[in-house]
Amino acid sequence: MAEMSAAGGAGEAGGMDRAQGAGRAGDAAGPGGVAGSEGAAGAGGAVGQEGAAAAGSACPEVIRRALAAHTTMTLAYMDEDGPQACAVLYATGAVEGAEGAVTAGATEVPGATDDADGADVSVAPGVSGVAAGGAAGAAGGLEAGARPALYFVTATTTRHGRALAEPGTRVAFTAQRDGQEWSGLTGLQGRGRCRPLTGAERAAGWQVYIERFPFVAASDRLRDALERTTLWELRPDWLRLIDNGQGFGHKEEWSRG
Repeated sequence: MAEMSAAGGAGEAGGMDRAQGAGRAGDAAGPGGVAGSEGAAGAGGAVGQEGAAAAGSACPEVIRRALAAHTTMTLAYMDEDGPQACAVLYATGAVEGAEGAVTAGATEVPGATDDADGADVSVAPGVSGVAAGGAAGAAGGLEAGARPALYFVTATTTRHGRALAEPGTRVAFTAQRDGQEWSGLTGLQGRGRCRPLTGAERAAGWQVYIERFPFVAASDRLRDALERTTLWELRPDWLRLIDNGQGFGHKEEWSRG
């Protein structure tokens, strides 16, 4: 996919980590962020020549819709062995301010399987998200003006869980569907920071997660396993939407001020 690659390393046996090749010249995913060939990515965001970057403004609705329309992200991070990547299901919510409450959830639901730790949930092939979970809300489950937040579940004992728990860790990610035609290809790139949630924050984030993936609540075994597992919040500080349907390589960007 044009400009939708992530850098990865060796996979972890029995988990969701998997080997990824080096990203295309246009994008490098790692702990320091993602850089696009048409724009330099700095600590606070990126500006591309072909897409508008709205630094410090509300996340555009078109990007919020795209986040809510996907359910699986490839998460790139760094550990002691170098660049790594893993795939996780995520639910899209919204936050206000530095430590604001979760304000909304979102929609589509694919199938799921447990990993070796009983912690990660991955997409089951051939399952339609729309058929399983219903249609998205008007703004993809995010209120206008709110900042997006992504919620996912993984144990701190997994390879990526250990890496994400390190203070100050930054991540990059991509989200896109399989089986798209290049002329209508869409997907997202982003970067930000992850943190584990506890207490009231976890309860609010968990509600977003099970609303997005009702099969979790429907299975006693799966629900019990995930409720004992760490729930993470990823707050993007830079997002890029790629939409070839608007023209090959068309981009729209947002960065948090």
